Amino acid sequence: MTSPFRARSGHAPRLRPVERLVRTLDDSPRTRIRIPTVIMDETHQTLQADPPEQARPEPVATPLPGQTRHLWWQRGVIYQIYPRSFMDSDNDGVGDLAGIEQRLDYLQWLGVDAIWISPIYPSPMADFGYDVSNYTDVHPLFGTLAEFDRLLEATHARGMRLLLDFVPNHSSDLHPWFLESRSSRENPRRDWYLWSDAAADGGPPNNWRSVFGGSAWEWDELTGQYYYHAFLKEQPDLNWRNPEVQEAMLDVLRFWLDRGVDGFRVDVLWHMVKDARLRDNPPNPDYVPGQPPYEELLASFSTDQPEVHDIVARMRELVDGYEERLLIGEIYLPIARLVSYYGEDGSGVHLPFNFQLITLPWDARAIAAAVSEYEGSLPLHGWPNWVLGNHDQPRVASRVGREQARVAAMLLLTLRGTPTIYYGDELGMHDVAIPPEGIRDPQALNMPGVGRSRDPARTPMQWSAHANTGFSDAESWLPVSMDYPRFNVERERDDPHSMLSLYRSLLMLRSREPALQVGDYTPVPADGAVICYLREHAGARFLIALNLGHAPTIVEPAHPPVTGTVACATYRGREGTRVEGRILLGGDEGLVIQLD
Repeated sequence: MTSPFRARSGHAPRLRPVERLVRTLDDSPRTRIRIPTVIMDETHQTLQADPPEQARPEPVATPLPGQTRHLWWQRGVIYQIYPRSFMDSDNDGVGDLAGIEQRLDYLQWLGVDAIWISPIYPSPMADFGYDVSNYTDVHPLFGTLAEFDRLLEATHARGMRLLLDFVPNHSSDLHPWFLESRSSRENPRRDWYLWSDAAADGGPPNNWRSVFGGSAWEWDELTGQYYYHAFLKEQPDLNWRNPEVQEAMLDVLRFWLDRGVDGFRVDVLWHMVKDARLRDNPPNPDYVPGQPPYEELLASFSTDQPEVHDIVARMRELVDGYEERLLIGEIYLPIARLVSYYGEDGSGVHLPFNFQLITLPWDARAIAAAVSEYEGSLPLHGWPNWVLGNHDQPRVASRVGREQARVAAMLLLTLRGTPTIYYGDELGMHDVAIPPEGIRDPQALNMPGVGRSRDPARTPMQWSAHANTGFSDAESWLPVSMDYPRFNVERERDDPHSMLSLYRSLLMLRSREPALQVGDYTPVPADGAVICYLREHAGARFLIALNLGHAPTIVEPAHPPVTGTVACATYRGREGTRVEGRILLGGDEGLVIQLD
């Protein structure tokens, strides 16, 4: 779904204040520093994988409370697939499950540990799958349940995991549940959705806005009431205060878990429960004319309600009944509110998605401060995570440029926590210009001139220099990038200096080094456009130095002098060179230095 950034502080259970101990660059326990917790209310030939490398070492760093070892999702890397745009096996111009299966060897070669697939369920496609009409089947556009089972088996056979997108906040208005609900006020499923009488003046019950523009309330002539939709009117919100809805949706999770799915990314988790009294949202004092109309109000009563945590706890309890399954929440909230979704004593989602690398300005000081705040805000049972791109946001290469996108890749894959890669970012794919007559995204169509189209970041994966990027023999559902003959898997795989080769090098290094998977994180003082930090575990230490600016610079850590070897570099020719005392960084350069 789209991503409104502002939301109310307050309401979730207060977390215990904790302090996270991190060491300075000097490994002496005497010089530890404390970061205090902040507490607030996408040729058709299959690419063959390389022969299996040496077995990955099992990290032995202290896991989270209640764990005897680090779990796969704490050590691993997640790769998001937007199925319409990844690979088309039947040449209808739209990607599908069989297409994903054809490309699993590529993903295994790349070195990711899990794939997350955006919605594949039956849907009228008003919002390209985020309007579900059947939660326990596969849309014929993508394949069949049998093809899904085959994909799941093939993924597991390659040592990878598979996560599905779960869309619990709303269904399609063509879902049988909603068709029943709107049939009459007396229907048993009437209360499965949010219905309300008109206000005294005959208008909507309150001032709540749809993220996609206009009122969030739609009048139903047949039954003489309004129903609530946080997004499109074709996406009515379910009433999660109704126990029957809770049980029905938990049964959906059981259906897919029993088939062997390894977990879920839960769509717009913080939207699921609304204020029972339907109170008006207050004005946003920071609203600037020209912003989307949704931003004019603070979503104080339409999102992030305290009762949502009880529902998340029920999901977590169910998922924990299966071995090593993962629950991720899509949540756009300030950090102090985000961390509350870990839940009391770890009863929330395993990973509340952390979007700071998307939403923050690309500024070294702002990012360094945000990392420290995030690390300090995590509860004792909270595992960090980082996201650089997704299907709702402009691509990183468009946000910061291709050279800085290399630095961003190094940042993503060396920070402490679980990273998520968006398909195509490993190639340096950028946003593709879509002419007005070609826009497909309802967010942009509903708010001409105001609503930002998400289509540019959803274009077909660039597999080769062949027609249609090797994605399909047919015209694709969205146009392909004009530069795909240069930026594609086939070409970049053979170029040691390409973005793809950099990503693979980082992923291989990460898979070999527990310090980069589960090691401690220590910020190292740096000035200007540079970010520095240490990752260490079991005697292995890596210093990461990243120049988020375009000018060369020198980094001289105060103590001790840096002595080591460059293990990975954004400019690959520096790999294997020695670093003694000070670090010379070119513009747009990042280094991973293995310290002696």
